[in-house]
Amino acid sequence: MENTTSESDDPSVTFSDGLASSLRGRRNLFAALVLGKITAMCGLMIATLSRGGFGTLDLVLTASFLITLPWTVIGFWNAVIGFLILRLRRDPVNLVCPAAKESTGDAPIEGKTALLSCIRNEDVEAVARKLSVMLEGLASAGVADRFHLYVLSDSTWKDVVAEEQKIFGRLQDRWRGILAVTYRRRQENPGFKAGNIHDFCERWGHLHDYALVLDADSLMSTDAILRLVRTMQCNPRLGILQHLTVGMPTASPFARVFQFGMRLGMRSYTVGSAWWQGDCGPYWGHNALIRLQPFIEHCHLPKLPGRPPLGGWILSHDQVEAVLMRRAGYEVRVLPDEEGSWEENPPTLIEFIRRDLRWCQGNMQYWRLLAMPGLHPVSRAQLLLAILMFIGSPAWIAFMTLGMLRVGMAEDPSQTFHADTGLLLFGLIMTMVFAPKIATLVDVLASRAKRLAFGGVLRVITGFVTEIVFSTLLAPVVALAHTRFLLGLPFGRAAVWSVQRRTGHRVSLAEGFERLWLQTLFGISAVLWLGLAAPAALIGFFPFLLGSILAVPIATITAEPRLGLMHSRVGLWRIPEESNPSHELRAIQLPTLRSPRPAITSSEPVADAASGR
Repeated sequence: MENTTSESDDPSVTFSDGLASSLRGRRNLFAALVLGKITAMCGLMIATLSRGGFGTLDLVLTASFLITLPWTVIGFWNAVIGFLILRLRRDPVNLVCPAAKESTGDAPIEGKTALLSCIRNEDVEAVARKLSVMLEGLASAGVADRFHLYVLSDSTWKDVVAEEQKIFGRLQDRWRGILAVTYRRRQENPGFKAGNIHDFCERWGHLHDYALVLDADSLMSTDAILRLVRTMQCNPRLGILQHLTVGMPTASPFARVFQFGMRLGMRSYTVGSAWWQGDCGPYWGHNALIRLQPFIEHCHLPKLPGRPPLGGWILSHDQVEAVLMRRAGYEVRVLPDEEGSWEENPPTLIEFIRRDLRWCQGNMQYWRLLAMPGLHPVSRAQLLLAILMFIGSPAWIAFMTLGMLRVGMAEDPSQTFHADTGLLLFGLIMTMVFAPKIATLVDVLASRAKRLAFGGVLRVITGFVTEIVFSTLLAPVVALAHTRFLLGLPFGRAAVWSVQRRTGHRVSLAEGFERLWLQTLFGISAVLWLGLAAPAALIGFFPFLLGSILAVPIATITAEPRLGLMHSRVGLWRIPEESNPSHELRAIQLPTLRSPRPAITSSEPVADAASGR
């Protein structure tokens, strides 16, 4: 099946007119930029370590550094390209997702769409509230007869099951004769979420053209849902259309700062990545529309040989389904629009790490899938990058640990590396790491409407600076958690795929220490050893070690809901959904939207706000 979507000859983007005249040209250009940057960075690292010779330890340091580079360099170029598109293109969404051009806002909804709400031991009231809001919107739009809600439960707790039967029974009664609602609970849950959806496909998939996959915390506006459907029905070779999903307003301090940073980095990064990924886009497993016929025929996941944690059912199913859909000749696209698609982020550091370790285990299964026949080269690269996303953590820990040992064991630490190239290397790395956030920050500050949406210039800059500090402290905590987990995987250690705690809750010092004692011990031991062996080197490693030492208080303080409500009132880490909440967000009764927020005032001309510039 050939790709009929054109992505060539866009006169408004002049920075790559020559090579970007085709999707292959874009990919070649991007690969050249990434490989060139990685080569240059490795050259700088070798030059930095070569003072006094280049030995075995230097080679190991360079190899560890190399493993950490792909995600950093790709993120940098995604941000640069995304920023240029956002600033130079009037309609960046249609540039990187040409399929969206063909749909119109008033086209009739012809296909039948199944809404799949996949749940397991969740807060039933909260799930039903979000689903009710979406159903109300579809009914008001006059398209209820084109949709069918399936609540697909894998719940095992008796009290939750009883609550599901009661509440979703009411939902069925409420929408009877207007919009069909089906509640189904599996007695056994092989395959986890992928198995849950596979069961739907076997029972009811043939009755529908599309499926909108929703997690328990998903919420989408009517406009966003209908845009996905209209785009899909206008493009018969579009297999998966992934909507960009943003965090909901929250009273959790941890989630507030985390999703503020994600919001800053996400738009430029996603636009840039969509520019070269094109029809091999991502699928994140929720808030996405799937064409069911090819999904049923081509995206059934194999059961891996061997025992868990690396054998058995594929846990991180979404990206595998995306590459299988592309292998079948269908496009997988991302719609980089921030409007109308939401999720909830983990409310505490402990929950964030727990979720990350589940993803880590699932992504490590991709080693066995890299050799699958017929995959598109970009799809194969995506699987490899998904592995490197977590392998990069132990590589970084090894690099920092060996670097401390190298400096601490030297007779004269100042003679162990070239300071000039070392400083240059450090500056380049920091620039690349934070490039997605810097790019979006500049884009926000350049637009009055965007500045006001984030709470004004002062709040945007304050939020940016404090988020950079926070993410710097958080990095070693998460990296050490990944490293510890990955070292245990070959010995059978596995993540527990249990219910996620989505609501805000406190984390005691005892609980924090129980989960993060290794980070604390690592940080304190390294500071003591460097303080005795090479005190002058402490300044270079201190930001890395400080996050480890403070892991427990960070987990405890950032879990305090009252602190989050205070941040909401003063507007710290505000996101646009708090400044101008949609009908859907107000309807689900979020605590932070019930708290008073200070008005945003500005002396800038009001007329400029309409232009967004």
